[in-house]
Amino acid sequence: MRLDYQEIGRRIAKRRKQLGLTQAQISEMVDISDPYMSSIERAVSIPSTEVIMRLAAALDTTPDAFLVGTARHEGAEAWREVAELLRDLDERQLSAARSFLTWLREQKM
Repeated sequence: MRLDYQEIGRRIAKRRKQLGLTQAQISEMVDISDPYMSSIERAVSIPSTEVIMRLAAALDTTPDAFLVGTARHEGAEAWREVAELLRDLDERQLSAARSFLTWLREQKM
């Protein structure tokens, strides 16, 4: 599956506007610079997984709403809780979390 970063940027901008927020407000909430926020929405920059998670939490949605255009309404609170847990991880911890989640997704439960 190939990600369409222009579409991701449009989805982020659309959700931000739905909530009546400016790029500057979201930048502050997510702890990124205003120019970086603008470049994400214009698909000039590709956001990291961590930034996508922080944007989803700040915009009260789930990462899949940006990545594939769907939002999970059932269990949305669980998604926010996981996003919060990932928010403060460093790069090494995020890598470990990504590996674990990849493994977990492959398990037949």
